[in-house]
Parts: sequence; C-alpha cells; structure tokens
Amino acid sequence: MTHDKPLAVGDPGSSAAREADAPAWRAPSIGPDALKAFAHPLRMAMYTSLRNDGPATASMLGRTLGESSGQTSYHLRQLEKHGFVEDDPGHLGGRERWWRAVGFSMDSRDLLTDPGTAGAAQTVMHSVLAERTQAMTAWAEHLDLSWEAQVMSTSTLLLTQEEAAALTARVLAVVDEYKDVSDTRTGPDERAGTRRVRVHLDVFPAHAPQRRD
Repeated sequence: MTHDKPLAVGDPGSSAAREADAPAWRAPSIGPDALKAFAHPLRMAMYTSLRNDGPATASMLGRTLGESSGQTSYHLRQLEKHGFVEDDPGHLGGRERWWRAVGFSMDSRDLLTDPGTAGAAQTVMHSVLAERTQAMTAWAEHLDLSWEAQVMSTSTLLLTQEEAAALTARVLAVVDEYKDVSDTRTGPDERAGTRRVRVHLDVFPAHAPQRRD
C-alpha cells in the first residue's frame, strides 16, 4: 500500500517475480483479466494451499481439496496463464509437474471502482480475510508454546497518509529480507528447525471515533 495506491492485497513475490522498477517488497500488480480469472472459489483455494503448505502437484491438490486431478490440472493451467503459479524449481523433471504460488498484489483503485471488476475484487478481498481469520483462529485454539517467536499485536496510531505509507514500506522491506532467506530453504533444501510462519500486516484508516461529551 502506498499513498497513491490505497489497496494492496496479496503476497510478497519471489525475487524473480518482482517488477524491476518496483520496491523490493512489492509483488507485481494484477490487472482486470487476471483478477477475474483468480476470483474463482477453487482457484483461490488452490492458490491458498500452495502458499500455505508449499509446492504440490495437481494430484496432491486434488486430494487436499476433494477434487479430481483433471479439475485441479485445468485450473492450475489457468492460474499459470495469468502468472499466479509457476513450476517449482525444487521439483523439476519428475513425472508430474510441481507447482508453487507466485506473489502478487492488487493495488489499483480501478479494480474496486470499475463495475466490471469491483465484484471480483471484493470476492478476493473477502476470501483473503476469511482465510486469515481461519488461520488466526486455528493458531489461537492450538497454541504451540514451544515456539517462542509468536505475537498478536494491534496498534492504533495518529498518522498522516505519507507517514502511514512510510511505515508500511519499512515493515514490508524487513519482511522481504526474510522472504529472500525463506526462498533459499524451500523444496528438498528445507532445513530442520524451520517452520512455516505466517506474517500478517494490515494498515488501514479506522472509522472516526465516537465523540464522548
């Protein structure tokens, strides 16, 4: 999210997927056609599975989501067409293609204001929020106290739009540093002692507080 682009929904991209002239933490922004293609329940579920659980084949995704491999194969090809998934470099040359999620952002005002894409944009936003809520609830219900580096924090700040943009950029730049470290440990090189760690960041204008006379 930047001061001139009020919305950013998606994941940090891998180094190879980032736009050359964009800040390191900003994944490529999707357009109307890609958004419409992504806003499909099964495709969003497959993307979420690849992002959260790591690379998988069409057959593996089918078993996870209760779908046929034919269905998942078709939808993977559609996601690949629009740049949401790609071949996993850690599993090349096998009998089945392994896929991994590619980071993207949705940061154009037009996607929310254009009647042709507003519905799809809202569908994606609601899907992201629902999945985030589900993940947070599962974490709270099954706390692993052996893992000390976990936190749930909320802050309400009085900031200008420029200050909020600077805060967002600084935090996401730090996340991006660790994303690069993480990318070296995927696939067969995944190291003992590592775990998949979710990092959420939400920066948005709160509703005006109620007056207390």
